[in-house]
Amino acid sequence: MTPPTTTPETTPETTPTTRTTGATPATTTGEESAGRFRLSARLRILLWLLVVMAVALATVVLTTRSILLRDAEERVDQLLAQETSEFANFVDRGRDPETGGPFTEPRRLLTVFLERQYPEPAEELLGYIRESPAPRVIRQPRDIASRLPLYQDGASLERISEDPSSTGTLHRDTGVVRWAKVRIDHGPDQPAAVFIVAAHDDPAGDSAENAVRILLVISGVALLMSCAVGWAVAGRILAPVRLVRATAAQLTEQDLTRRIPIRGRDDISALAETFNAMLDRLERAFAAQRDFVDDAGHELRTPITIVRGHLELMSTDEGPAAAAERRETLRLVTDELDRMSRIVEDLLLLATAERPDFVRAAPVQLAELTADVYVKARALGDRRWELPEVAEHEVALDAQRVTQAMVQLAQNAVQHTVPGQTVRIGSRLLAGDVELYVADTGPGVVPRDAEVIFERFRRGTTRRGGERGGAGLGLSIVRAIARGHHGRVEHRPTPGGGATFVLVLPVQHTQHAQRLQESE
Repeated sequence: MTPPTTTPETTPETTPTTRTTGATPATTTGEESAGRFRLSARLRILLWLLVVMAVALATVVLTTRSILLRDAEERVDQLLAQETSEFANFVDRGRDPETGGPFTEPRRLLTVFLERQYPEPAEELLGYIRESPAPRVIRQPRDIASRLPLYQDGASLERISEDPSSTGTLHRDTGVVRWAKVRIDHGPDQPAAVFIVAAHDDPAGDSAENAVRILLVISGVALLMSCAVGWAVAGRILAPVRLVRATAAQLTEQDLTRRIPIRGRDDISALAETFNAMLDRLERAFAAQRDFVDDAGHELRTPITIVRGHLELMSTDEGPAAAAERRETLRLVTDELDRMSRIVEDLLLLATAERPDFVRAAPVQLAELTADVYVKARALGDRRWELPEVAEHEVALDAQRVTQAMVQLAQNAVQHTVPGQTVRIGSRLLAGDVELYVADTGPGVVPRDAEVIFERFRRGTTRRGGERGGAGLGLSIVRAIARGHHGRVEHRPTPGGGATFVLVLPVQHTQHAQRLQESE
């Protein structure tokens, strides 16, 4: 049975488009109004939810409609097959109640059979006999003639009677009719007759379409409810994200103290926790930057003042005394400029330490590296230099950076000892780490200085050896080189008095760095 033509499937699919058009003006914020159009995350979630719901509901409606129409078609096929089968059986085995014998004429056969039938509401049972001068139509006395008026349509009955097929479909102005027929043959002296079963499309198709309409109404209500619930849920889920955005908008270089409250253990709380950790790093970085700028300005201001003062006081008179004074002034100025140059170079080195290519590891024989450092350090001062131990092992590290760090530690030991005191340089493997150390027998490091001597522009309170202190960047450079190797620098007291500084570099990292270097 062919159902009435409907288009319910288009209704759910148009819903998201309509909502998108109506909601887009509200998604443009003041910050985004400069020629760019954006949808908020909340609206995007809602639109995706509506699209998925619309597709799912449309699929349900179309599938239900298809199933209902298929069931209606199957019921009609079963009805037609059952009626024609019953009539064919009656033709073969039926007996005329008046004579007790077989039927001899089609009119009597059709009349008796139709009197015993109870048709369905959408079913019409007819007998059609082509008699002269006009065909005869025999009706079932209990059918509803006003609703199923095929018996009045002689042209349609004639078409069905002449059709060579046993089943077919008839399209009429009042609807579509599925029909089946059985021909009756009682000999050449009897008129041609057929038994016709007509199934009209009245209740079955309407039931399917009514169910589809109900489903469409339910789907529309479900979409509206999904819209409201989705909007509320999306707003609740994205509330921490909006808080992250608001917090980020309020952050300035002067105020990095704001943090996002963490609630729950979901992805949004993980995002807030990560954002807070980033703010912690930013706050420390800005604080370190301010301290660095302040300390650098303080350290550079002193030599600049000295240079300016000596240049202003330098005599312009002629004569041996004035010439000697100018030479002394130039010496002092040159010394201060050299110190400023060293400070700038150290600052540039510390800035370079933040780059990923600061350390370039390569296979190095640790014993050879230790011996080279020992030879270079001996030229730093008149001390009793010793090489008590070396590690016979191949490791992957940046030999130049490690040499720079060890020479800086040796220079530090020279500055804090006097001629004749002992300075030891060595290397060893201990608990999976490479340790390179410089130990002196000077006065050592007081406990209050041990926490700050590795910071930039921080110097210990002890002055040893009568030498003028540096800018306080040497140990910071050593620490930067150690961290570049994913290691650390440690201060340990020397047995018997003095200070020992140790570069601790993990062997597993040096091997991994070697593999990365080889792959490059």
